[in-house]
Amino acid sequence: MIRRIFALALFSIIVIGASAFVRPTQSASPEPCALDHDVWLAHLVARMDSIKPGMTRLDLLQVFKPEGGPPTPTTKGLRRGRFVSQDCPYFKIDVEFEPVARPDIGYAPFVFSPEDNRDVILKVSKPYVQFATTN
Repeated sequence: MIRRIFALALFSIIVIGASAFVRPTQSASPEPCALDHDVWLAHLVARMDSIKPGMTRLDLLQVFKPEGGPPTPTTKGLRRGRFVSQDCPYFKIDVEFEPVARPDIGYAPFVFSPEDNRDVILKVSKPYVQFATTN
């Protein structure tokens, strides 16, 4: 009986000592989750930076979607709009377009469609972060 208790106590000491000795060590490299976020963010920034003046609204809509609301006309007949990344709704850009003349709409030669996929991008803001707001 004492032999069994002694053997059990000795076995317990060996197991506890071995588990303390074989503890996993922390590596100096970042956690895998942080690496995944870095890769995702780098890919997202590259996609957002691919939008340049001279491209069309259709090109823009491959990466961004309209934030909502009607486009804002400017004094020169240009259109402005805010667009949200399709990958993350917190990343936004402001874009200014030159509308494409649509003589087929109405009789006037300078009638513009509010939004046309052929509209040309004149200015693109740097991407910025804006969290959703509730009213």
